[in-house]
Amino acid sequence: MEIALEEARLAARRGEVPVGAVVVRDGRLLARAGNRTRELADPTAHAEILAIRAACAAEAAERLTGADLYVTLEPCAMCAGAISFARIRRLYFAAPDPKGGGVIHGGRFFSQPTCHHAPEVYEGIGEAEAAALLRQFFAARRGTPDE
Repeated sequence: MEIALEEARLAARRGEVPVGAVVVRDGRLLARAGNRTRELADPTAHAEILAIRAACAAEAAERLTGADLYVTLEPCAMCAGAISFARIRRLYFAAPDPKGGGVIHGGRFFSQPTCHHAPEVYEGIGEAEAAALLRQFFAARRGTPDE
């Protein structure tokens, strides 16, 4: 998760929402990414999507069976769909996202009968730091002190 947090900090420095993700298999880092939606003018350039794309390219495969994804924020429904389609084995996420999350909030993608693959889900790893990064980022945008 520390590498994902590093990617989140880098994203914040680029003016992106501070979310980072890494894909790992058998202790080997396959890919790492941070949000780049503004930089790439692409609403799908979430950290999870970029990390999954890079890992698939590195493995020359459309599926990442046996791989784990670490991400600093609960994935949205779009990213949950990509996680399912990529056949990610385990999802570890830091901070919950009550407004935009699609795993334990919102549509709860992996609980739907139309979901063909649901990873094991572990939440709260690195939550305090990830949540603090997000609070600081948005407080700076609003011009209000971080609470």
